Amino acid sequence: MLTVPAFTWSRPTSVEAVLAEIAGTSRDDVLLVAGGTDAVPNLKHRLHEPRRIVHLAGVRELRETREDEHGLHLGALVRLSQIAGDARIQRDYPAVARAASLVASPQIRNMGTIGGNLCLDTRCTYYNQTFFWREALGFCLKKSGTRCHVVTQGKRCVAAHSSDVAPVLIALGAQVEIANAAARRTIAVEDFFVGDGVHNNVLESGDLVTRILLPAASRGRRMAYQKLRPRAAIDFPMLSVAVAGSLDADGAIEALTVVVGALGARPRTVGQLDAIVRGQAPGEPVWEAVAQAAHKQCRPLTNVPYDPDWRHDMVPVFVRRALRDAFARPA
Repeated sequence: MLTVPAFTWSRPTSVEAVLAEIAGTSRDDVLLVAGGTDAVPNLKHRLHEPRRIVHLAGVRELRETREDEHGLHLGALVRLSQIAGDARIQRDYPAVARAASLVASPQIRNMGTIGGNLCLDTRCTYYNQTFFWREALGFCLKKSGTRCHVVTQGKRCVAAHSSDVAPVLIALGAQVEIANAAARRTIAVEDFFVGDGVHNNVLESGDLVTRILLPAASRGRRMAYQKLRPRAAIDFPMLSVAVAGSLDADGAIEALTVVVGALGARPRTVGQLDAIVRGQAPGEPVWEAVAQAAHKQCRPLTNVPYDPDWRHDMVPVFVRRALRDAFARPA
């Protein structure tokens, strides 16, 4: 039987109380828990061994949503099932609703939160195992060891970020609000992530994600999300693709963003697409050119237990599917 390590527990009821509790603590000593759908298995595997757990479920502010001229503000504890079923999100940001609807199972979506999915711990074949399995291999860079088993000469962890919502949020130019005891700051979701699988985001000790903003400027954009996984439910993505684009008054492509997830520690935005798509009529020739650009730039690793060459071959397939889906939708 897998048990959780010993820890103390608290359940504050305000953001200020949370920030007071975590001020001056280290990331390893305190674990913030929202729905707990990923945290609890990781505790059982001794991937997290905090001295204290701060449960956020009692913080009402983090469950609030509101809409203003800047866009739709989602508290970090808004459940994934709420997002998937929200009529405003389905109308204005359909790819966000789609991504949330594809996370795991209905039971997990009813517990899991958008903040938790954004802050999802990175995953790896050599990390998401029991303590005894990892000990037999000598551990790894991400936890207790000094060697990466994926890139044997690597000095940086390449565990994969497997969030469903993150690629879509990046494609839409969403922002995330981060609070600590001193102040609150807002940054682009794309800038939230860093390329190190040990700690793949900019959160420091004492930081708390409080809110995500879906920008008003992205309402009505052509958008879609595609996910490759072994089964039609439950599984983390082997590969994910989010696209967001817009057309000009003449029906030509004005802008296009393609983000590919589940490859490395942060989602990858496909570069240099303007030269391929700007001013072009949407259609198969352009989709093929974009798909091939993504294929060249995206290199799956053995950080998830599926053949990397096959995943690489699936990159252009899922990019094409996402583009067809996005631009088939009425404006």
